[in-house]
Amino acid sequence: MTESESEDIRRVLAICFRGVSELDALDIERILSLDMGWLKPDEATTAVQALIKAGWLTGAQESLSPIEDFSSFSTPLGWFPRPQRLLNPNQFSRHDVEPTEEVKKTTLPPSKEKKPTPVAELKQETNDPRATTTRRLLKYIARASGLEAEEVQRRATRKQRALVHVTGWMALALVARDQGLDMDSVIQALS
Repeated sequence: MTESESEDIRRVLAICFRGVSELDALDIERILSLDMGWLKPDEATTAVQALIKAGWLTGAQESLSPIEDFSSFSTPLGWFPRPQRLLNPNQFSRHDVEPTEEVKKTTLPPSKEKKPTPVAELKQETNDPRATTTRRLLKYIARASGLEAEEVQRRATRKQRALVHVTGWMALALVARDQGLDMDSVIQALS
């Protein structure tokens, strides 16, 4: 494998997993195709499965993570990967990566027991009067939908990350709508 081929894959994974340690396969496909526009949706599906097969991604389909921490790899402005390198990635090997001292310290040895990953907090607008209702709304959605509060927050955080400019309470309202909850009750909870 040439250095530039493995570097492309490391950069892609650094971008996809920016700020998170695990992603669903569908989220990675969305990032590769819709968010970044690097691949067509069907190619993105092929690329994710190829990255798993080549050893770059590990875990179950709903909780994939990169084989190593590539977050220290920077991406030049305007850079994009060659699609062929994602569709037919070379096999991952540890000697391809020469981590800096900082990365060596943060790389954790693989553990047999899966520790729960902390759920990212929803971004709140300080001048938004509805921001104070997010905790209450989160608990209401969890209770009404039967989901755990952490799962509701994780889904809302994903929506907020995908939609960028959406507030925390709006992301929660979108999760409630996805769960088929009565929107009048959600509006009441926001009032």
